[in-house]
This record gives sequence, structure tokens and C-alpha cells, in this order.
Amino acid sequence: MADEGLEKHLLAGMDERRRGFTRTVEIERREGVFRAIFRYEALVVESASAENAAAALAEMVKSLHERGYMQLRTRLNFVGGAYLGSQEPWVEYPDPERPFEPEGRLVGLMRRMWEMLTGR
Repeated sequence: MADEGLEKHLLAGMDERRRGFTRTVEIERREGVFRAIFRYEALVVESASAENAAAALAEMVKSLHERGYMQLRTRLNFVGGAYLGSQEPWVEYPDPERPFEPEGRLVGLMRRMWEMLTGR
């Protein structure tokens, strides 16, 4: 059985379509392990089991990074029934480095046309 209201964190960042968002992440504890649960539009991401809340959040953020989410940060908002508001600091999760992706043919053509028109 889950401990209701164990922790809730705010998660802010940009989704895969580069839209800003802020949503709640619930931390559950079942049978001694922690799990982070994030709901955004039709997406539900649940972390793998972890030994503490911070590890569960990190696992969930890693999964979101793999889906193209960027500039992610979390802040503890509720502990049990106690509302913390903005008392806690944000925890930043750096974006993973992406390998260089060559530009598509259309983008390359547009870039070359722009360079010809502007003389750059």
C-alpha cells in the first residue's frame, strides 16, 4: 500500500515540442522503494524503483530527456500534508549532450539561399 501524500514536487521545463510546462510529480513509496509518477497531457511516466525520492526523480528525468524534454528542474512542494510553497530550492537537471545531427536537405537549401541573399 502506498503512503499517500509522501512527497510532491513541481517539475518545470520544455516538452518535446519546445513548449514550457510546470506539472506535479508524485513520489510514492511501496514496500520500501520509491517511485516518481509524472502526468502530462496523455503521457504518464513512472520511474523504476529507487532507494530514495531523489533517485526516483533522477530516473524519471532521464526518461523524459530520452523523450526530448529539456531544461528540466524540480522543487519539493509538499511533504505529507505540509505545503512548502517556494521555500525549497530548485534542483536543475542538465540536458544530455546530443550528437551533431546533420541538417536536412530543405534546411540546408534554405540556409544556403539566405547566405546568398544576405552575403554572409
